[in-house]
Amino acid sequence: MSFAPLIATKLGIRVSLVETVLGLLLEGSTIPFIARYRKDSTGNLDEVQVQQIQDEQKLLLAFTERKIFIEKTITEQGKMTEALQSKLDAATTIAALEDIYLPFKVKRKTKAVVAKENGLEPLAIFLMEQGSANPEEEATKYFNEKITTVEEALQGARDIIAEHVNENATVRAKMRKLFEDTALLQSKVLTDKEAEAIKYKDYFDFSEPIHKVPSHRILAILRGFLEGFLRMNIAPIEESALYEIEQQYLKGMSASGEHLKKAIKDAYRRLLQPSLETECRTALKQKADEDAINVFAENLRQLLLSAPLGSKRILAIDPGYRTGCKVVCLDEKGELLKTDLIFVHEANRQYDGEHTIKQLVKQFNIQVFAIGDGTAGRETEQFIKKMNLGLPVFLVNEDGASVYSASEIAREEFPDFDITVRGSVSIGRRLMDPLAELVKIDPKSIGVGQYQHDVNQFRLKEKLDQTVVSCVNTVGVNLNTASKQLLKYVSGISESIAENIINHRKSIKQFSNREELLKVPRLGAKAYEQCAGFLRIPNAENPLDASAVHPEAYTIIEQMAKDLSTDVQSLIGNELMLQKVDAGKYVNNQIGLLTLNDIIKELKKPGLDPRSELEQFEFANIFSLEEVKVGLVLPGQVTNLTRFGAFIDIGVKQDGLVHVSEIANKFITDPAEVLKLGQKVLVKVVEVDVARKRIALSIKQAQTTDGGVNANHRINSHNTSTPKKPGPIANAKEDLSTMNVADALQALKKKFGK
Repeated sequence: MSFAPLIATKLGIRVSLVETVLGLLLEGSTIPFIARYRKDSTGNLDEVQVQQIQDEQKLLLAFTERKIFIEKTITEQGKMTEALQSKLDAATTIAALEDIYLPFKVKRKTKAVVAKENGLEPLAIFLMEQGSANPEEEATKYFNEKITTVEEALQGARDIIAEHVNENATVRAKMRKLFEDTALLQSKVLTDKEAEAIKYKDYFDFSEPIHKVPSHRILAILRGFLEGFLRMNIAPIEESALYEIEQQYLKGMSASGEHLKKAIKDAYRRLLQPSLETECRTALKQKADEDAINVFAENLRQLLLSAPLGSKRILAIDPGYRTGCKVVCLDEKGELLKTDLIFVHEANRQYDGEHTIKQLVKQFNIQVFAIGDGTAGRETEQFIKKMNLGLPVFLVNEDGASVYSASEIAREEFPDFDITVRGSVSIGRRLMDPLAELVKIDPKSIGVGQYQHDVNQFRLKEKLDQTVVSCVNTVGVNLNTASKQLLKYVSGISESIAENIINHRKSIKQFSNREELLKVPRLGAKAYEQCAGFLRIPNAENPLDASAVHPEAYTIIEQMAKDLSTDVQSLIGNELMLQKVDAGKYVNNQIGLLTLNDIIKELKKPGLDPRSELEQFEFANIFSLEEVKVGLVLPGQVTNLTRFGAFIDIGVKQDGLVHVSEIANKFITDPAEVLKLGQKVLVKVVEVDVARKRIALSIKQAQTTDGGVNANHRINSHNTSTPKKPGPIANAKEDLSTMNVADALQALKKKFGK
């Protein structure tokens, strides 16, 4: 059975393109490869669209497998009919299938089952027919050893009717729609739990339609519910639900009809409402999970693709007070050269620390300082800056560094060093290339996202792994320096093949061309096809091996060069010559115009890193939460984005929160509409709660502050390649987007003092 038409209809993509993608996936092609090197076949579908096609196929496979199981089960019971088969064939969701299957499921001993065993099913049918006969008189006909009164008989009959109502697929579909359209999510604090549940104060008496509740509220309420602090309920107005069901069953006023109404109310309260509430809660949780996972994935993408410093000789410091600052020196490739320990937060030991740093800088020709932004980070930064060594100093986010330090990967890399050295190395390497270092850490430990510990962990891992794969292949990987952890995310390369590549690289010293990959054990022709274009070899024998051009296109480029009476080396980077290329002349059965245009674009700037250049950033001259005062306007960096707001690092160890309503002077529903991770912003302090360690900030209020700054633009910082010279502020209302951070800070200091 082909799923292409169904997928095409749902996603709004041509059937032929969906069929092509499904075929490529079946052949073993990866999503990055399909999106990058098969554009002509797929109509230029991007990674997101290809991923959606794959996800929809998985859902349809699960649906089909469940449908086959249900059909088989009902058939084996000897209860399959043409009408029932038609209903199953018409079902389009798992929920619809389950509603049809419900009456045929093997049941535990329910009230209805007991009543049927007691011979009361004919009485239930009598009541449902709603004739004119007296129900009480009819009930006496069913007395036996277990049924001795009229009420027992009628109650048993109503139990049978209630189960019938609950199992009616039409009723369940109507009730499900009523829940979706009108149900309220309500929560209340449990008695005597107010003090313990203070963090859930916003949900002590909460009510909102389920179709309006944002994901972060759903997850917060569910957490409070599971922790035993909140009571939650999901239901529409009961009268509306009962009216809908009665419309389907009641024929008019009769004595039997009154019993039917009682059975319907019982069916709703005891069976339908709890069942649909559970189903609804599950659906809300899944939706909230997916939303939270998408937030995490997008934050992770931005973090992985954050600007790298590049190949520099780095002195990295993992700061500490009592235990001292662990110092490491790294070469341009991130190799460990030297380790040391200094104590710079004790006045009588600072001189020794200064001497050690100066000696290391001179001995290893250090070009940059990298300092972890955790405990004592700002103080260590100030210590280094006061030495006036004329080198750039960067505070590096160290979230997850401790996880890496204690990991098997770190032990494998540095078996002879303790976790403090490993952590310092990680800080330095993270500045050099965030992507290459962060792939060694479980993405959940990186510290971006919302409620990541509450969501479906399997789905979270799946989505985050997809994100890492996408980022690694977007940037490309240096085949001669990449770690095993980085290589395993490259298209077509498994963990075992990544290890084989590393071992082969050690035996040959380094790869000189891409074709040598075919000599790696277990890396066959298909894996080579998938990975080759994403692996770069700087200074290779063939200059194209350093680019994103796939080897399958090499002969075309050689022909281009020949037609222009030049060689490939001369063609690369020569924009004037490349403008003369008539791409249409080189179209063949495998490579079309879209791919050829990509090739020409790549040849103009081969191996160009898509990430931006790294900028320096300076915080204001405050170091602790106690120094943060309401009204201050401060520079900060976005460290995390959630649906409810943005977290901003202002340099005091505790990030502040800008609620989504305080981000822009226009209505936005998602901070990601206007902010990105790592973005430099100006914020105004609107509230400080020292006891709870909370800072409330505003970006939009900083735009109209008396400080005369306009924070409507990002703060431009020093670029490491072309530093700007500090200049005086000519006008108190000068736009900060024209100044670097040092100038902006001077303006703020003039207005607010320290």
